[in-house]
Amino acid sequence: QVQLVESGGGLVQAGDSLRLSCAASGRTFSNYAMGWFRQAPGKEREFVAGISWNGGTTRHADSVKGRFAISRDNAKNTVYLQMNSLKPEDTAVYYCAADRLRMPTIASTNYDYWGQGTQVTVSS
Repeated sequence: QVQLVESGGGLVQAGDSLRLSCAASGRTFSNYAMGWFRQAPGKEREFVAGISWNGGTTRHADSVKGRFAISRDNAKNTVYLQMNSLKPEDTAVYYCAADRLRMPTIASTNYDYWGQGTQVTVSS
C-alpha cells in the first residue's frame, strides 16, 4: 500500500502561482511513477502531469505545458506540481497518484494509488 496526501491548494487570482505537494508513505516511493490529475465540476478526471520513478522522464498535458512543472524528491518521498500563470480554467480538485509501472502514463486507470485531492480555485 502507498498512502498519498496532497497539500498546497487554495484560492488564488488569475496569473498567480501555487505549488502542490504530495507526500507518500508506505512502500518504497522511488519504485513508482507519479502523476497529477485534476477534476473540475461536471467534468471527467484528466491527466495533468507525470514523472518517472527517478525523475528522468516527465509528461505534461498540452493545456499546462510551459506553465506547470512536475518534479519529485525521492529522499523526501514527495512529488510536486509547480503551477504558474494560473487561469480560471485550471480550477479543479487536484489529485496525485502512484503507478507501479515506473514510467508516467496518461490513463488514470494505470494508477494504483490515489490521494484524497486538494482544491485549487482560480478567480478571474
